Amino acid sequence: MKKACKSSGIGGQAVLEGIMMKNQEVYSIGVRRPDGEIEVNLSTHEGIGNKKLRKVPLIRGVINFVDSLVLGMKCLTFSASFYDEEEAKPSKADMALQKIFKDRAEKIVMGITVAFSIVMAVAIFMVLPYYLADIFRHYIVSDTVLAVVEGGIRLLLFISYVLLISLMRDIQRVFQYHGAEHKCINCIENGLELNVENVRKSSKHHKRCGTSFMLIVMVISIIFFIFIRVESPILRVVYRVALVPVIAGVSYEFIRLAGNTDNLIIRILSLPGMWLQSLTTKEPDDDMIEVAIAAVEAVFDWRAYQGRAEEDFIEIVTDVPEEEPAQAEEQPGTGREEEAVQEEEPEQKEEPAENREPGRSEEARQSAESEAGEVPGLEEEQREEAEQKEEAEEFQDIEDILEAEQ
Repeated sequence: MKKACKSSGIGGQAVLEGIMMKNQEVYSIGVRRPDGEIEVNLSTHEGIGNKKLRKVPLIRGVINFVDSLVLGMKCLTFSASFYDEEEAKPSKADMALQKIFKDRAEKIVMGITVAFSIVMAVAIFMVLPYYLADIFRHYIVSDTVLAVVEGGIRLLLFISYVLLISLMRDIQRVFQYHGAEHKCINCIENGLELNVENVRKSSKHHKRCGTSFMLIVMVISIIFFIFIRVESPILRVVYRVALVPVIAGVSYEFIRLAGNTDNLIIRILSLPGMWLQSLTTKEPDDDMIEVAIAAVEAVFDWRAYQGRAEEDFIEIVTDVPEEEPAQAEEQPGTGREEEAVQEEEPEQKEEPAENREPGRSEEARQSAESEAGEVPGLEEEQREEAEQKEEAEEFQDIEDILEAEQ
């Protein structure tokens, strides 16, 4: 197991039967289609504001918060398109918007939706808790205690909201994909190879989660409203609305710091957010993990991030065997090489007796061998034959003389 790596900087969001993963301006949406295949859509999102504003503390938190809402709505719409039983007919309002704004109609609708979501969130989690806490003003004199009560009501509303939506079957599956998203990021940042087995055993809690961000917003709002006091009830509401971007910016900086440090104090302060993630993340199955891995690999080179690309290259180089110098004279060749040599230069061996040509006389053989100089003692045999021939001639002369006398 490799040592833990620094923050990868990637983030994501669970969508309907899938996951969105974002790396800087590039994002991918991995969706498990109804036929079981994984669909991965790769695109870019420039977002609002310029690059300089995105680097300014506090301001970048507000920009990223709005961007996440816009991109989240877009990704949810994309993932839902795979599960529409039948394509809905455009309403009169849709047709009117299309006629007025033409190609910009979709962006306008998205902007209106995001703006409405922000207004509702501010109204429910910022303004409503103030009015509910104001009921206790007749019984509680201290403004500090009232601010704490207001913060408690805000937390109670948020947790109740999460518990209520978690009862929906589709949301439960979204929470499982949320867990798969966290597990993939933890697997990478802990130096493990990104595969189903390693992702499965990784933690489903992460310090940079949006759930933790929302909880930090609730807590920081309590601190702000304790120290910022006005007498007018109307100004109290105005301040609560006006301070939302500031609270979001501070909360973002804390989440960003928590994701990049292992400081003990930061870890302790992050614990409430990690506990709250038990409500918004569930254990995914292997199919969900496969979708999350596909979405991650589409936008993030985790091997290079972990330094595996360099290590794999070193292993490949070290595994190459060294070439040994050729020593043809000293080292025998292989069996095939010997056969090839034998075929090219066959040895001239003496034929066995049974393979000699029939009818070939011993004298002819000896004569051939004598010419080759291979038979020893050949001169002595020739001398003996010559002597026998001379004796036979002498004997023949004697017989001729006797016959003539008779």
